[in-house]
Amino acid sequence: MKRNVKFAILGCAVFLSLSVAAVGWYIVKATPVGSGYTAKYLCSNVFVSGRDPDPVFREEIVPINPLARFIDYRIDREKQAVTADAYGGFFARTAIYREGYGCTLVVGIGEAELRAQKLIPPERLQAKVVLDETLPWPEGDQGPVDSVGLSIDGNKLNQALDAAFSEPDPKMRRNTHAIVVAYDGKLVAERYAPGFTKDMPLLGWSMAKSVTNALVGILVRQGRLDLSRPAPVAEWQKADDPRRAITTDQLLRMSSGLAFKEVYAPLNDAPNMLYGSADFAAYAAAKPLAGPPDSRWNYSSGTANILARIVRRTVERGGPYYYQFLHAELFDPLGLRNVVFEPDPSGTFVGSSYFYATARDWARFGQLYLQDGVWQGQRLLPESWVAYSTTPTGGVPKRQYGAHFWLNAGSADNPAERRWPDAPTDAYAAQGFQEQMVIVIPSRKTVLVRLGAATPREAWSTNAFIRDVLAALP
Repeated sequence: MKRNVKFAILGCAVFLSLSVAAVGWYIVKATPVGSGYTAKYLCSNVFVSGRDPDPVFREEIVPINPLARFIDYRIDREKQAVTADAYGGFFARTAIYREGYGCTLVVGIGEAELRAQKLIPPERLQAKVVLDETLPWPEGDQGPVDSVGLSIDGNKLNQALDAAFSEPDPKMRRNTHAIVVAYDGKLVAERYAPGFTKDMPLLGWSMAKSVTNALVGILVRQGRLDLSRPAPVAEWQKADDPRRAITTDQLLRMSSGLAFKEVYAPLNDAPNMLYGSADFAAYAAAKPLAGPPDSRWNYSSGTANILARIVRRTVERGGPYYYQFLHAELFDPLGLRNVVFEPDPSGTFVGSSYFYATARDWARFGQLYLQDGVWQGQRLLPESWVAYSTTPTGGVPKRQYGAHFWLNAGSADNPAERRWPDAPTDAYAAQGFQEQMVIVIPSRKTVLVRLGAATPREAWSTNAFIRDVLAALP
């Protein structure tokens, strides 16, 4: 009996030791990601968007970041930096702000080296797109037009916006920050939550993937990239590497076969890449194949960042200041005034996640696609690029994904087989993980923008938003 008790005590001791070791290992691995998320998110919201950090932390970080209750943060406005740490000073991470580039975590590279990066000519940092306030959107910066002559039901439209900003359940926060409605090329409605303005750049999260689609498209139009050819990824060029066959098209369609886990929880690929890596594309490119290219569809922020580095390296063949390309070929022609595409520590823009723009500028981006890639008579995207981007990728449930755009192309006869049952089948969208949206509906000549931070994302219904707004339009 005594011997059995002794073994039981020994077993319990071993179990407790292993449990403590496992918890300790988890804390060591996960906490730096949690503090990195906090530092980066606060830095961008404070220095890019100009927001008060306290409500951002309380309303947008704590509900998302499971480690936030152990994290403290400090804002250094003189150095334009944010530091977050946990458990009384451990696992500190710092994000710094740089004019023109937004915020970047100091990971795998020193702060001085990071601040010394030059991605755009210094004189370009001071150049700003100026829009004529006497001209209507999108060419100018006037507010919504009088919709009386457009056969729009103003009462229904106001009700749709009221619903978008309402908070019927305190445990399910919609946190809508901005809404813009454009119809037939005209700005017909916009609204902002208290503390938000038309000039405030706001995060789109994975809507950045659709902006990356546009940048790839521009290089295709210029003859500098070929979608059908193997993607130019240095890590895959050994003769016996099966990843060598992955094409740029397969990267755009998330059908590369790469084993990347798009799970936003500690110890998974997405947060490890975004908050623990110095080179996001290299992190993703190091992943092995989970299956042959085109054999499976796997939504992946890593894939988008591989494409971002392809854009960068293609452009850099013509000179070092590759950010100039982003502005000259896309942002400036569209009249995007307050946009920031933040880079990772290696200097590559984060094509998966870190694009900031005003609600009106996000709507301009959607309008470009509604107009088949043509802006004020100038073709920015290749002919048929929008059709290509909105063609369903094979093997995707409900035919709901194209090339870095979400689609509604499921069954015309069965609404349950569509991503948004009450929306037309030609609707498509750039979409972020907290239901940030740029929705394009060609058959209704409509672009809708919703910016915010739904917590959880189920608090917001994109289907209801589309349904309510379309009920007010002709």
